[in-house]
Amino acid sequence: MEIYHISVILIVLAASFGYINARFLKLPLTIGLMVVSIVFSVGLMIAGVIDDRLMGLELEFVKQIAFDELLLEVMLSFLLFAGALHVDFQKLKAQRWPILLFATIGVLISTVLIGLLSYGLLSVLGLNVALIHCMLFGALISPTDPIAVLGILKKAGVAAELEAKIAGESLFNDGVGVVIFLTLYDFASGEASLTGPSDIALLFVHEVGGGILLGLALGALAYTLMRRIHQFEVELLISLALVMGGYQVASLLHLSGPLAVVITGLMISHEQFQTRSFTSESRAHLFQFWELLDVLLNAILFVLIGLEVVILVLDADYIIAGLLVIPLVLLARFIAVSLPIKALERRLAFVPKTPLIMTWGGLRGGISIALALALTDDMSRELFLTMSYIVVFFSIVAQGLTLERLVRWVREA
Repeated sequence: MEIYHISVILIVLAASFGYINARFLKLPLTIGLMVVSIVFSVGLMIAGVIDDRLMGLELEFVKQIAFDELLLEVMLSFLLFAGALHVDFQKLKAQRWPILLFATIGVLISTVLIGLLSYGLLSVLGLNVALIHCMLFGALISPTDPIAVLGILKKAGVAAELEAKIAGESLFNDGVGVVIFLTLYDFASGEASLTGPSDIALLFVHEVGGGILLGLALGALAYTLMRRIHQFEVELLISLALVMGGYQVASLLHLSGPLAVVITGLMISHEQFQTRSFTSESRAHLFQFWELLDVLLNAILFVLIGLEVVILVLDADYIIAGLLVIPLVLLARFIAVSLPIKALERRLAFVPKTPLIMTWGGLRGGISIALALALTDDMSRELFLTMSYIVVFFSIVAQGLTLERLVRWVREA
């Protein structure tokens, strides 16, 4: 099926499911799209008992879409840049140290804890899975998803400084999480050329640090180009070129593309950049363009997440493992954010119950499913894909819909 035809189907489904949600369910758009997509897929699965032709068509359609490649290599760069563009730079800067620790040490702690806890859980359930593969699961499920988090935070009424921490962490920790995942993946597949901790540290610095430096260079280039012109059509094209071209350059140089586009977006969102580079008209056009693109891609992404349910292996043991790992993931998240907060609480003020809100507000999303799809069969791909999907579903629906209520309860306590 051609790319255009796939795009037509996805947009028609997104529009149809969006209408159903707006007319009847009235859930937040991304959550509603995913829920309606899942209900649609489950309905076809049930109907498939009588006539499996419709179910076969959806399954064939979903298999033609390489979800992991589509998200990680195409959509992610646009979504991260759009997210960074709409983050308050000054608030993010004020919370830079907590964000740095959450996005690095926090992700490492969470990866190790989830890996060990899931290894113990699967052993108890009689599922023989190697520890390194459980660590891979820890790496793919640890990063919070900025695509899911940013949309929910806007309506949750979280305190500004805490919102900056959660939003900033989610923008940065997926890039760190992908680096950790790829490093573990090389070990698990036997392709690792790293001989010790120093090699791992150098790789980490190269990918993460290099991605940040590339983002700074792209931001400086954007400033140099945009301040010399005042034509919003060209400025839009420059922003697209920086995101798409920068992401490709990062891939060629083995740097973190997600971090590069996040840094570029944050630089453009800086107040001094905007006052010196944009007229009020060009700024409005640029930000509106990226906001609309963000809405469109988010809609397509969450429809895809819902449709992906048809490729899951609905084995009873896999489903039980997915349900039981949810509290373990939340526990690991709580510990991973509590330790950095403990280390910084004498220097910085934190909102009451910050670890609790950050734990419940740390939503997982499409990135976790995309990384799970990238696993090979001998890495227990089907098991971890099912477990990841269950965690993501719980995270987006249960945590996403109750975060506002939790914030209100904490505020009134």
